[in-house]
Order: sequence, then structure tokens, then C-alpha cells
Amino acid sequence: MRKTFKLVDLDCAHCAAKIEDSVRKMEGVTGVEVNFLSQKMVLEASEEYFSEIADKVVKQIRKIEPDVTVKKI
Repeated sequence: MRKTFKLVDLDCAHCAAKIEDSVRKMEGVTGVEVNFLSQKMVLEASEEYFSEIADKVVKQIRKIEPDVTVKKI
């Protein structure tokens, strides 16, 4: 399953790269792309566990960048 999320208040390309690297290493994630300019993240994961994985990804993003708000598109 593939879904797009808006990363509101993502301030720098380095932060986007940190988020992408961290999420890519998470169990269950099969693909991730973070675009700093559009402030979007495309997450790919198993459909069966997608909501659980997405919740963990949001928590991980908050650890890395507490000011970023994650919204489903």
C-alpha cells in the first residue's frame, strides 16, 4: 500500500533526509520518499499492517523533528 503524507513545517533538506533515512530502516516499511520542496512523504508498506506502521512512522518523525506536523493527504 502506498500513501502520501504532508509534513507541515519541515524546515530544511537535511531534516527531510534524516526523516527518510530513519523511516527507511523501520520494520515493515518497503519504501519511503521525502520531498523537502513539496513537504510530502510517500510511504509504502504492507496493506495488512499499514495503519500500525504509519502510526510508528509518525512517532519517529516527531522524535526527529518535534515541530513537524504529519497529515494524511
